[in-house]
Amino acid sequence: MTESALSATLRKALPDCLAATDFPQLGEKYEGKVRDNYTRGGRRFIVVTDRISAFDRVLGTVPFKGQVLNRLAAWWFEQTRAVVPNHVVRVPDPNVLECVDCTPVLVEMVVRAYATGTTSTSLWTHYERGVRTFCGHELPDGLKKHQKLPEPILTPTTKAPKGEHDVSGSREEILATGMVTAKDFDEAEVLAMKLFAAGQTLCAERGLILVDTKYEFGRTRAGQLVVIDEIHTPDSSRFWKAATYDERFRAGQDPDPLDKDFVRRWYLAQGYKGDGEPPPMTDDVRVGAAERYIAAYEQITGTTFVPDTEPPFARIARNLGIGAKA
Repeated sequence: MTESALSATLRKALPDCLAATDFPQLGEKYEGKVRDNYTRGGRRFIVVTDRISAFDRVLGTVPFKGQVLNRLAAWWFEQTRAVVPNHVVRVPDPNVLECVDCTPVLVEMVVRAYATGTTSTSLWTHYERGVRTFCGHELPDGLKKHQKLPEPILTPTTKAPKGEHDVSGSREEILATGMVTAKDFDEAEVLAMKLFAAGQTLCAERGLILVDTKYEFGRTRAGQLVVIDEIHTPDSSRFWKAATYDERFRAGQDPDPLDKDFVRRWYLAQGYKGDGEPPPMTDDVRVGAAERYIAAYEQITGTTFVPDTEPPFARIARNLGIGAKA
């Protein structure tokens, strides 16, 4: 698909984004910021919507974002299956993962390899204010924005209820919340660092830098710890183009991103930092975000993204053998 044809397809899809779902036949529903989870009979059906979130808020929708995230997460789960086990059973629809239902470990394992970020919780925001101990890690003096850290670090956060902010901290601070056991935390940390190393390697082969990311884990009924939710997508991860990083860093410029930092930066330019009602995204921002999500998908997988333009409710219902309720 040419660039102009893609832009036209994205603009045509703006009114038909998958903003919400209602499939009671799939089981009990839990609605996250982006994913609608349905649980039934030991299975979890994750329906990835087109909602986009930042600053711990849902900001609107981006055309075909759900398809991009779902297909990319499925690709990464398959690529890393030998590194860390995951919960995926199959991909019955472009927007849906069918998974083994797991008991979530209530901590997000955030791994960072660069001194960067734009939000109030980011490493760079704290560092710029003079903080040199971040989530239990001692940071060296003299770091510049977007500079590579001496080694990747784990900066875990609590899993806040919907509508509330996640809180980051050291291992000791996270354990003190009582939300996660030391056994689960330590096992998840080992798996997170393995996944991050594998992700860095695969991204480097594709001309990308995996800057930072988050992982979620859960235990199966048999007690096995597995990675759940998603991995290495433009929602959960920050990607930079490797070819231009060094030159832009030396010039004091922001790296070329392929992630939702494009949306964060637009909101910051409007003066919005997460407090109060966010301004609505313009159509140009929604399309620009979609283009970056698709570019990330294509560069990582090496395949062309072809969106399924069929109305999503009927398609999902047919593919999962249920009735649709829009």
